[in-house]
Amino acid sequence: MIFGSIIAGATSEGGGAIAFPVFTKVLHIPASDAKVFSLAIQSVGMVAASIAILMMRVKVLWSVIGWVSLGGVFGMLIGALLLAPVLAPEVIRMLFTVMAVSLALTLTFLNSGFRLSNNAMPEINTKEAGILLMAGVVGGVISGLVGSGIDMICFSVLVLLFRVCESVATPTSVVLMAINSLLGVLLHLIVLDGINAQVHAYWLAAVPVVVVGAPLGAFCCSRMHHLQIRYLLIFLISIELFSSIWILSFDMTLVIFSVTLLMVFSSLMFWMSKSAVYVRKTE
Repeated sequence: MIFGSIIAGATSEGGGAIAFPVFTKVLHIPASDAKVFSLAIQSVGMVAASIAILMMRVKVLWSVIGWVSLGGVFGMLIGALLLAPVLAPEVIRMLFTVMAVSLALTLTFLNSGFRLSNNAMPEINTKEAGILLMAGVVGGVISGLVGSGIDMICFSVLVLLFRVCESVATPTSVVLMAINSLLGVLLHLIVLDGINAQVHAYWLAAVPVVVVGAPLGAFCCSRMHHLQIRYLLIFLISIELFSSIWILSFDMTLVIFSVTLLMVFSSLMFWMSKSAVYVRKTE
């Protein structure tokens, strides 16, 4: 979590993006416990990073956060209440991997000379609000299953479709994940079975680390070159992908699910990258 908290504060990946694969693949902790831990630790770390972002007066898109968070509430309920009890652990683990790979595709598009022309969100009308709500629902479903995801989905939509620069999209996704993590923890405390003693012990051990590491990551992000952040994320996601292929036991159902989901995410990323609706007319 020393490493995870710094990544959480510096990038569009929450600390759960590091905790979830390590918990489930290395420590062999059940996916349900790893998800709850991810939400709980992010409710501290991402909030600390958000406070640092606000204190440094880094620009965030509050209108985007509002619309995506609204969709995230419904998505979180669907993921945690309806899907989590019926999906196999291997499916949930692979869902996380596919989501991470979709973020890597986004970063690859950016590395290929993709132009980010907007320093702010275009005017939000009915169409834009609907897109942000849908992104929130999808991201909320994933967060309800693996403990993170809405931040990565929001980041991809902002940079690929709306062409918002990374220096604005990244802190926006950090604040968004902080809010979503708090909502997820409240959902588990009030509606579901709460947080068991083992996860609570993990959380207590990690809190002193993330409360320092996440703000440090936010500070480092403000000083790092955007290419360094991209390459670091692509490297981490590559490890996640190869470890999933190596460790997980793939049957035909899991293969079909993984390939189908990857094709859907890839198609959406490709479509958003080719859409020129929100490119500034002066270009």
